[in-house]
Amino acid sequence: MFITRCKKDRANLQSYTFLILCLLLAQGFWATSRSYERFVCFDVNDVGEQNNGFERIEPWKVVPLDPAYGGQWVAAGDVDGDGQVEIVSAENVNKDDVHYTSTAVAQKLDGTVLWRWGNPDIGRKMWHHDVACQIYDWDGDGKQEVILCTKDYLVELDGSSGQERRRIKINEEATDCLVFCNLSGGKHPGDVLVKTRYGQIWAYDYGGKLLWMVKEPAGYHTAHQPRPIDIDGDGRDEIMAGYALLNPDGTLRWVFQSEKVKQKVGHLDCCRVVREGKKPEDFRLVLTCCGANNIAMVDGTGKTLWEVSGHHFESVDVGKVIPDYIIRESNWWSILTINLSAMGRYGYSMSRESFWVGLLQITAGTIVCWIGPAMESMKSLSEITGLFITIKANV
Repeated sequence: MFITRCKKDRANLQSYTFLILCLLLAQGFWATSRSYERFVCFDVNDVGEQNNGFERIEPWKVVPLDPAYGGQWVAAGDVDGDGQVEIVSAENVNKDDVHYTSTAVAQKLDGTVLWRWGNPDIGRKMWHHDVACQIYDWDGDGKQEVILCTKDYLVELDGSSGQERRRIKINEEATDCLVFCNLSGGKHPGDVLVKTRYGQIWAYDYGGKLLWMVKEPAGYHTAHQPRPIDIDGDGRDEIMAGYALLNPDGTLRWVFQSEKVKQKVGHLDCCRVVREGKKPEDFRLVLTCCGANNIAMVDGTGKTLWEVSGHHFESVDVGKVIPDYIIRESNWWSILTINLSAMGRYGYSMSRESFWVGLLQITAGTIVCWIGPAMESMKSLSEITGLFITIKANV
């Protein structure tokens, strides 16, 4: 009897031990899978000096900017029609945070100057904001123009020669930036938005006719750059003017309302399209809130999907940055945000679902360190011009 009972106790103990081991393994597997799903691939602490086991990111091209007319605002495009990329850099005049473009210079990537425009004696090269100077085929003839906002005027220059083609009279403070869009539903986006620093936006058609003006949309400051988005697929752009999305005629469509921060303390730094869709509900937009220190994902109806607060996220680039072998979904997109600070530029890489991924530090136009996994899409640095850094990503 004693022997039989011992055998039963031993069998029960073995069963319990096996059950406990199964539970522990299941718990470990669950924890591992949860970490995998949340992409906790690494932390954001400085890992120290780079060793020889990692590939060093080097500039693809360094372009010396024209010393008299060049500035730290740089746009890129084929301005002379030779099939090669050129750059246009600009200076501006600033007084009490109201600024206008004062010079522009077009250069080849070897530094050769194609043309110069403006007055190099009145502007500055340093900046802390947008400069209203863009390369764009405004008339849709297949040739690029250079368009800028100088004092009191929107100016169109011939891209190949720099000769002035025309001027459109604008408000004297509507020189903060310019954005091209399609408000009329035509075949070519020929409308243009100009704005003051934080208060007003004006919309003009290609001929210079004023379409509408809005002041502090929905009671909030304007964004640094209004963002055109055809959210309903009708061929006309809605405009993310700040925290408010405007219809093509300038009327209010919806307003983003944060559940975490007080939006009144600042403004919308930027809006980027993470995903397009056939209907507004399918869109995904990422918004960064200056002053409120917040980043949020919303759909095309303004519904908030998630928010992360506590950092000044500033500008955003969207792309497929995380390598496929780390993630399960091939359509997972990463959000690279740039935080401008006195200590340099810091990029916070986040997944579409707001999980923290990594940290990129940039100082004085040089990538200091990338704290994160080795990834093919981050190995190719396309160009550095002035302080502007563009990173090729698989999109």
